[in-house]
Amino acid sequence: MTVASVTTTRGPVRGERRADGSLRFLGIPYAQPPVGDLRFAAPVPPEPWTEPLDATAYGPTAQRRPFADVTTIPEPSIPGAGVLNLNVFTPDTDPEAGLPVLVWIHGGGYVAGSAASPWYDGTAFNRDGVVLVSLGYRLGIEGFLHLDDAPDNRGVRDWIAALEWVRDNIARFGGDPAKVTVAGQSAGGGAVQTLLAVPAARGLFRGALSVSGAVMRPDGPEVARAASRLFTARTGVPATAAALRDLSDDELLDLQDRLGAPGPDREGLPPLLSLAPFADGELIPEPVLDALTTGDAGADVPLMLGFTAHEFNAFPAPGPDGPPVPVLLGALGLAEEKVAAFTKAYAADGQDTLFGQALTDVTFRAPSLAVAEARAASERPTWLYEFRWESPVNGSAFHCLDLPYAFDLLAAEGVTAVAGEAPPRALADAMHGAWVAFVRDQDPGSSWSRYTTGDRATMLWDAEPRVENDPLAQVREIWHD
Repeated sequence: MTVASVTTTRGPVRGERRADGSLRFLGIPYAQPPVGDLRFAAPVPPEPWTEPLDATAYGPTAQRRPFADVTTIPEPSIPGAGVLNLNVFTPDTDPEAGLPVLVWIHGGGYVAGSAASPWYDGTAFNRDGVVLVSLGYRLGIEGFLHLDDAPDNRGVRDWIAALEWVRDNIARFGGDPAKVTVAGQSAGGGAVQTLLAVPAARGLFRGALSVSGAVMRPDGPEVARAASRLFTARTGVPATAAALRDLSDDELLDLQDRLGAPGPDREGLPPLLSLAPFADGELIPEPVLDALTTGDAGADVPLMLGFTAHEFNAFPAPGPDGPPVPVLLGALGLAEEKVAAFTKAYAADGQDTLFGQALTDVTFRAPSLAVAEARAASERPTWLYEFRWESPVNGSAFHCLDLPYAFDLLAAEGVTAVAGEAPPRALADAMHGAWVAFVRDQDPGSSWSRYTTGDRATMLWDAEPRVENDPLAQVREIWHD
């Protein structure tokens, strides 16, 4: 291993030069470990250090339940207190290099995920002249439960602190702090949309890339307080930092499981993502989707966003004793007069996929399409896509399948298990190339025009990528008024 050193604003770090000539610096703290009095506090900058900090191995990850049986992405769990750390992959540490920067926020429903995943390695981006930064943040109760004696949206504050670290340090790793694009998938895509709506994040990035973005809905302060009341009712533990601060990770996760369990007392809470960013009236002034569809949030920030065609289609519907499909669709917000149109539109896929397709639409496709429509109406730079390539493993374009193509990591651990033995190289070349172009130029390239209310040009990522005009009209007509 060839050692490489960089001095950050807090102290020196020692990374490694890889066989291809790129460099990586892993586990760099951007805030102090959130323990003791800091466990539920806003992130605090690290104490300075003088001796070189070893940055050749991934740092601790926020602890969460293992989801090995259901998670597509390999997600290593690394013990330790200093979970507020980040990783820098760079082709060059010359401060004069001025390279564009992609800051990656992992998904996991705001309660899971890991920045140490091999699917988030920056090798291909470095090859193409882009610095990649991936970050860890507080999850679940620690990151997002409303507590009466702690700042709200602590996980969001972590994202902002990491972006501030990038602003202050990335030039030392060859990046240009004025050329930062923030990106993420699933909860990470929701993080991107959230950051567009957060005034404190303005100026920390110039572009945004939301991949299968998911935000809690409804997400006002009353919903967050209702979740806190439910937490106390179910666990007997006050929803306060004072009561939770000294619990072990396992104890806190046990309480989190009890909060997340189904039950009639959850009425009024979102069916998904009840621990997630919410509009607290301060850090996040208004609900994120409202800010993006009726306000001017992110108006000056180019945005690429999209989803896969069958995100949650494999999600099982309730059994024969459960409510019928029309009732389930109504519970997901589909108007009664639209139920027949929905079932007809997806009839060819079979009755057993209707509930999963509805979850796909209501969680990902319809909200992202609403954002694209609103931005197009205001002529804001927006590019919309749908990932349609169907894996031979299960015949669908499911949640997370697009990431190895976007990162151009088809040989990474776990990819063939979900994409088959021969994932199409041309698709990875095209998709990754569009990401690189967007990060570099704030435009994915001449073959993919902006989304407008005139033609609704949409990139369809498939074995043969192509742009079509208004291919999602059916989704818009069913889910939007």
